[in-house]
Amino acid sequence: MERRDETSGKINDYRDLNVWKDSMELAADIYLATKAFPREELFGMTSQMRRAAVSIPANIAEGFGRGQRKPFVQFLRVAQGSLKELETHTLLSMRFGLLDEKSAGVLSLRFEKLGKMMRSFIRSLEVGAGK
Repeated sequence: MERRDETSGKINDYRDLNVWKDSMELAADIYLATKAFPREELFGMTSQMRRAAVSIPANIAEGFGRGQRKPFVQFLRVAQGSLKELETHTLLSMRFGLLDEKSAGVLSLRFEKLGKMMRSFIRSLEVGAGK
């Protein structure tokens, strides 16, 4: 598998990928945001949001580690699913009063940006495979 970053530069590691870097920052921000959630949500929404957030960069890394384009794309799609799951949990958190509207709005913009980056990266991998 030829490994290229979104900038078309050669990469040697998943940590060179912008989608991985941005998803790591998002996961860290979700941990910070959920710290303010009530203690009774620790095993509820807090846990769900953190798991979904961590799943995004973890799946990108795991897919890259497979060393083949097709499995990598499959793991990127799983990461996209986790992003949508996180987005849903965020909207529910706002609805339940756990997150304020402004914080949820800022996160939603980040979800949209990361989603676009992942879709573009997947397309570039599929085009590179002659799909």
